[in-house]
Amino acid sequence: MDVLHTSVMGDEVLRYLAPENEQGELLIDATLGEGGHSELFLKQHPGLGVIGLDADGVILERARERLAPFGGRVKLEQAWFDEYLANYSEDERPTRVLFDLGISIFHYRASGRGFSFSVDEPLDMRLSPSAEMSAAEFIASAPESRLAEVFFLYGEERFSRRFARAIVGRRVERPISTAKDLADIIWSASPAQYRHGRLHPATRSFQALRILVNSELERLPKALQHACRVLAIGGRIGVISFHSLEDRIVKHFFREISKACICPPELPICKCGGTARFEVLTKKPVYPSDEESRDNPPSRSARLRVIRKLAEPIGQAEVTSA
Repeated sequence: MDVLHTSVMGDEVLRYLAPENEQGELLIDATLGEGGHSELFLKQHPGLGVIGLDADGVILERARERLAPFGGRVKLEQAWFDEYLANYSEDERPTRVLFDLGISIFHYRASGRGFSFSVDEPLDMRLSPSAEMSAAEFIASAPESRLAEVFFLYGEERFSRRFARAIVGRRVERPISTAKDLADIIWSASPAQYRHGRLHPATRSFQALRILVNSELERLPKALQHACRVLAIGGRIGVISFHSLEDRIVKHFFREISKACICPPELPICKCGGTARFEVLTKKPVYPSDEESRDNPPSRSARLRVIRKLAEPIGQAEVTSA
């Protein structure tokens, strides 16, 4: 099988999430993709089992082929990670959970769903058919103010209003149905100096649409909450994020859950016992090496944060999103 995606920060992930025992431990790879990180773990730790999750059934089959040599050590599930972890009922609790929040190169190059502004494909952007609305449907129906809001909040696009106005003006004339249609509109609406920067003018808007269509920022806090609940004591959770919106959620979640006292501020005295039940192992995010950043450009924006579970939470209220 030709692998399109190179998993980022493999050395760092292995170092921080390496199993403590060579037998009987379980890793949940919550964002399996083409299976790169799982393959690294399975090769280096022969006693480790892996549950691999992905919402995209097509890429899941690519991972199945790649991980076939490891036989019964691997179980693959097509599922959104927040939903799977919310309903996790296996007898064996995971000792490691990994989230790689980046989108696979497969989706840009081979999915045919319009993730890339550089190809002429249907403007879909759904990672799973279960997602309710495609990017084209949103572009066709959203009011101008909502378009601008999404581009600004999810893409941090400073020309969000300009692009939203151009989209609404164009869709009156004809449907915007392909990625190239949308990219051309954004390009034409961009100031001249914006067209020749480090990023294509459509980069942030396409990111915003993908995040919206797949509910990425809504799913992440819930997934972290459920991962902390099902994780075995002593276990670790690692999260690789690629933009500030994701990283901010992870940073704040880890900070809050690792506090010694997590009682509501209105309580006059501590009721939770005042004992930290999680420990942040990366006080600052871990970044890829200079060599990896040079050899694998998509890794440049990656950052890894890791937390360890010290004890069971007293109650579900302790595991809250930021």
